[in-house]
Amino acid sequence: MSLFKARDWWSTVLGDKEEFDQGCLCLADVDNTGNGQDKIIVGSFMGYLRIFNPHPVKTGDGAQAEDLLLEVHLRDPILQVEVGKFVSGTEMLHLAVLHSRKLCVYSVSGTVGNVEHGNQYQIKLMYEHNLQRTACNMTYGSFGGVKGRDLICIQSMDGMLMVFEQESYAFGRFLPGSLLPGPLAYSSRTDSFITVSSCHQVESYKYQVLAFATDADKREETEQQKHGSGKRLVVDWTLNIGEQALDICIVSFIQSASSVFVLGERNFFCLKENGQIRFMKKLDCSPSCFLPYCSVSEGTINTLIGNHNKMLHIYQDVTLKWATQLPHVPVAVRVGCLHDLKGVIVTLSDDGHLQCSYLGTDPSLFQAPKVESRELNYDELDMELKELQKVIKNVNKSQDVWPLNEREDDLKISAMVSPNFDSVSQATDVEVGADLVPSVTVKVTLKNRVALQKVKLSIYVQPPLVLTGDQFTFEFMAPEMTRTVGFSVYLKGSYLPPELEGNAVVSYSRPTGIPRVSQCKFRLPLKLVCLPGQPSKTASHKLTIDTNKSPVSLLSLFPGFAKQSEDDQVNVMGFRFLGGSQVTVLASKTSQRYRIQSEQFEDLWLITNELIIRLQEYFEKQGIKDFTCSFSGSVPLQEYFELIDHHFELRINGEKLEELLSERAVQFRAIQRRLLTRFKDKTPAPLQHLDTLLDGTYKQVIALADAVEENQDNLFQSFTRLKSATRLVILLIGLWQKLSADQIAILEAAFLPLQQDTQELGWEETVDAALSHLLKTCLSKSSKEQALNLSSQLGIPKDTSQLKKHITLLCDRLAKGGRLCLSTDAAAPQTMVMPGGCATIPESDLEERSIEQDSSELFTNHKHLMMETPVPEVSPLQGVTE
Repeated sequence: MSLFKARDWWSTVLGDKEEFDQGCLCLADVDNTGNGQDKIIVGSFMGYLRIFNPHPVKTGDGAQAEDLLLEVHLRDPILQVEVGKFVSGTEMLHLAVLHSRKLCVYSVSGTVGNVEHGNQYQIKLMYEHNLQRTACNMTYGSFGGVKGRDLICIQSMDGMLMVFEQESYAFGRFLPGSLLPGPLAYSSRTDSFITVSSCHQVESYKYQVLAFATDADKREETEQQKHGSGKRLVVDWTLNIGEQALDICIVSFIQSASSVFVLGERNFFCLKENGQIRFMKKLDCSPSCFLPYCSVSEGTINTLIGNHNKMLHIYQDVTLKWATQLPHVPVAVRVGCLHDLKGVIVTLSDDGHLQCSYLGTDPSLFQAPKVESRELNYDELDMELKELQKVIKNVNKSQDVWPLNEREDDLKISAMVSPNFDSVSQATDVEVGADLVPSVTVKVTLKNRVALQKVKLSIYVQPPLVLTGDQFTFEFMAPEMTRTVGFSVYLKGSYLPPELEGNAVVSYSRPTGIPRVSQCKFRLPLKLVCLPGQPSKTASHKLTIDTNKSPVSLLSLFPGFAKQSEDDQVNVMGFRFLGGSQVTVLASKTSQRYRIQSEQFEDLWLITNELIIRLQEYFEKQGIKDFTCSFSGSVPLQEYFELIDHHFELRINGEKLEELLSERAVQFRAIQRRLLTRFKDKTPAPLQHLDTLLDGTYKQVIALADAVEENQDNLFQSFTRLKSATRLVILLIGLWQKLSADQIAILEAAFLPLQQDTQELGWEETVDAALSHLLKTCLSKSSKEQALNLSSQLGIPKDTSQLKKHITLLCDRLAKGGRLCLSTDAAAPQTMVMPGGCATIPESDLEERSIEQDSSELFTNHKHLMMETPVPEVSPLQGVTE
């Protein structure tokens, strides 16, 4: 058990769905036994009055039946309970109960029982006062210095103080400027009432001033006091505390001076009798109740402060002496003597949790047994530790934060692409040209295991592919429900998407409130963006893919794109994209090679990727698992760099156009202001061709806005083509160096970090930072390179030369044996995998040029990308021969 947790001595829960506040708890010897033992008096807003005398057999026992002395339903809500000498002719203690429209005083008495049922307690109504105004709270004391009896003062909701001299009503006074009632307390040392007004001021009123002021049965009579009719009610002193008060308590002990304690919303204050601040303490948490009590140190006062974090803090003046944890948020706290145990802390929550607790801990009687000494084999321990570290590392790599089966059991998602086009194409507002644009239907099915609400499904495809619907919302009110939604996909632009893969993402919350996300990927057919075309013998860009298996008929790989020949062997096939560009695929009859060629470099990507995927699927169906593809030609960096330069040039043009547009807009507004000034002038003056200048500036603004919009469209198309070329380069590097799936994923994360390209954060600076990180971590050789820090701020570069150098260095280091890795061992110096090792990042331009010269043999700069071995002349109709 925690050292700072309140030790439960006795506790109980009062009623069912009852509510309580700070005035509903009181501790006193209400039945006048004279033995110094307090009873717990609790009243609720439901009208129940309960009196407890707890005496647990052992610490932490709950309430027994005999602990409840009395329970009475008074019907009216109980706002406050107090015990004092409220009946004339006797100094016995009586119970005062404040209702919203009534004050009742009871006597509590017990009858000794002669049987096992024990004593019997009952209450008797001594007198009651019906109130003309709704009550808020009350206080009591020996007002005016009377001896042997207590008087009661009730504050109404409209700010009136009503004083009762036991069975009779004395007088009522309105507090000046009262708007909302605040906490009320009586100081016997100064014979004054202290409250906090709605102006956040602590105010003190002398009882004698209240008694001799003009009677104020109506609020309007306070206006008569201002005009001299009767004695005016004057405040004794005020203090602005700047916040609303929760409670006020007056303490006067022998070893300390009389003080006024005020609990605010953020601070608690200790004031002198004349209203001066003795000290104040800023609280860390929002308080809920407090109670000052006597301290053992002379000149100091202890204060219990409960807060909404279920904590009870004990302060000695402003010093925190103890903090204890409670099981509930206290709204009232008292300290008393219960069952011969002094200093019991009694707390009450707003929902009826009543607890008696004490501070400290119980002694622990447990003793640890002696452990037999034995010799430790440190070698075996080291081996065991290494094995466990390997297990932990493998688990961290293979498992997610949340188990996959747990996520998939709640909601399963699947997608199915229709094998045929829609009978009526859903394509609208297409920009392809004369070709008829088809559309294909995709159906996504959701099946839930448990009831789920507000399930959101989002569909995403690569532009310029367009969806007829991308956002859907479902309600699974019962388990084992199935919902299916369909939508169509078609090509809208005149250029190609970077990939034909779509993604369906569904987000939902489990019944426990934990958010979950599931996704399902689907692959769109190639014929959605491509039509059969005539093969071409010549092309500007060519790629050759090597395989380890005999060539496959292209008719088997691409059914529907060519007519079946007599020998069922088609080794050349043409593709025409809806945008107009063409790609030709040629299969060698003898050399296990495939060639892809086109006039546009980026157009090679879709057909090359589709060819490799279909080859892998073909050999998997044949039961062949050792099929591999490779690329032994030159990595086409020069063509790739041309696309990068074109994209960067459009970004620079966009910045220039936006700056020019901003200048013309400023000029346009300045001319408008001058014209407005001329038109407002009472004396007509010539316009001095300002209208002509305004018209010319307006035309320039419109033209520049059109140019900015056109440049943005061109930039978007260029970025899409750049992504296609980037994926082609990553594919060729992976085939060239036989990279694993994890290493290809690292390359994709470095080269394709952005889904959208903006002026604030562009592709060039982001990729350059990622490549610099790879070159200085997993592809570095010396620790000096690892110590280099990257700039924390990304901005558009001056040119693309640095990015090109880093791409060339990346390929060079991969060619010399470097491998990509993101584990903790990536910072270690790179070891030589192939002869020559990995070159370090150049420290100067001279070293940079030397590396470029070394790599020039590996990366060609001409557009006709050929293999090192001679490639034979190819006829588009005869195939590949050697």
